[in-house]
Amino acid sequence: MSPPSGTAPLRISYPPELPVSAARDELARAIAGNQVVIVAGATGSGKTTQLPKICLELGRERIAHTQPRRIAARSIAERIAEELGVDLGGVVGYQVRFDDRSARDTRIKLMTDGVLLAEINRDRELRRYDTIILDEAHERSLTIDFLLGYLRELLPKRPDLKVIVTSATIDPQSFAAHFAGPDGVPAPIVEVSGRTYPVDIRYRPLVAEASEDEEGEASDDRDVQQGIVDALAELRREAPGDVLVFLSGEQEIRDAADAVAGRFPETEVLPLYGRLSAADQHRVFSRGTRPRVVLATNVAETSLTVPGIRYVVDAGTARISRYSPRAKVQRLPIEAISQASANQRSGRAGRTAPGIAIRLYAEEDFERRPEYTDAEILRTNLAAVILQMISLGLGDIASFPFLTPPDPRGIQDGLDLLLELGAVAPSPMAPPP
Repeated sequence: MSPPSGTAPLRISYPPELPVSAARDELARAIAGNQVVIVAGATGSGKTTQLPKICLELGRERIAHTQPRRIAARSIAERIAEELGVDLGGVVGYQVRFDDRSARDTRIKLMTDGVLLAEINRDRELRRYDTIILDEAHERSLTIDFLLGYLRELLPKRPDLKVIVTSATIDPQSFAAHFAGPDGVPAPIVEVSGRTYPVDIRYRPLVAEASEDEEGEASDDRDVQQGIVDALAELRREAPGDVLVFLSGEQEIRDAADAVAGRFPETEVLPLYGRLSAADQHRVFSRGTRPRVVLATNVAETSLTVPGIRYVVDAGTARISRYSPRAKVQRLPIEAISQASANQRSGRAGRTAPGIAIRLYAEEDFERRPEYTDAEILRTNLAAVILQMISLGLGDIASFPFLTPPDPRGIQDGLDLLLELGAVAPSPMAPPP
């Protein structure tokens, strides 16, 4: 494809160390030959940054690339622009809430899932784009599920549209079946390996075992901050390397930062969470001279790859939004993460050399945990979902092609609540006059 007059052609290259670079030809053939492609790969494989460049080489003109989080949309846009040697806001741009650095001629536009969903209101067939990359689809947020269902209905009307769904190695077959063609054949899956070095997983539970110490006294439990300090002390006896610590929220990160800085003053302690300023986010992606400890929420679980990480410390918890039908409130409790999330976190170690992941809970605790995190639609107030569907004109919630259909009882409870509040008419799914 020739570039617009007066502009230099893009120089597209692929970092040889990324596993996705080795699969470039296979990915290009799959994208060129199919309307929908599922790309499954472990975190750090390079699929997020390299897939848009493959699409450019195939001649795709307008690429929408979604991310679950604003911090990821911004940082990934910056990385792709840097790799292409262009200024951010031109060929490569991004749009998140309250911040739009894109132009009419932007060819790769990073955005949050919510931004693309909102565009449906004014562009029902998403004619602005010829390619849509739904990244990190395994997170199964409400907006991702809305987009998955809407795109399945849209594809027959837009035979020119290419859709690429990327997922960590978490049940990619469900996405392939969701986008099966009229003949029932699932969409093709291209798997990209991500981990190149072994990771030693060690369990260091905070809760003391039922044994007594040498003096006959019962062993004491530790709090999370002490567990992190002990884990970092253990990792200091290993080969040098940066450490990524997973915590459940901003307050926990602040408490841990104080504990780590007090115990290891020679270490650079860096927080990483969604509300962090852009300047502070950049510090995480810039290598310094001192050993680093990055304290992060689950934003670093799959959305972002922090460079130089060799070791991981996992507190094993996250804030997970969950609706309480009895209290009729949406809560954000701290819960134990699923096995899939724990494996994603430990997989962040060992990108550059053999790594170690220390879990601050027992192996038996890990084995009792659910295999996957419930999709958000199964743990949210469906009254809010119904209102959003009415606003977007997506039709009846009971017939919408969700990847995981919600419980009919939950749908009825949501409708009853909306009627009780006077938020909808008795026939809320009826089209407006």
